Amino acid sequence: MTNIHKLSGIVDVDGVQYEWELRSEPRWSEFEGWKGMAVSLLRKSTQRGALLEFPAPKRLMKGLPRSRLQISDAVVIRGIQAALNAGWEPASRGKPMVFVVDADGN
Repeated sequence: MTNIHKLSGIVDVDGVQYEWELRSEPRWSEFEGWKGMAVSLLRKSTQRGALLEFPAPKRLMKGLPRSRLQISDAVVIRGIQAALNAGWEPASRGKPMVFVVDADGN
């Protein structure tokens, strides 16, 4: 069963555990308009993290009220796989890498 409405957790991708945490909710920026949520990632026992940036929900851009966030383990797992495919190397050192994904984490 997938867990929805969590703000952090641990998921397993290819036998490796990753910690994730909601870093920011969708918000309005006077310079950039609506910005989507951001989720931080860190593989267990490594140093280099990643940040997934999601697009702003369409309902906010249409002027509708905010609703409760929908973050499931499946979306986080797809985001981790997309970051790994894009070149994230969690075992390396350095600043966290930022990846822009779609609403499904791809």
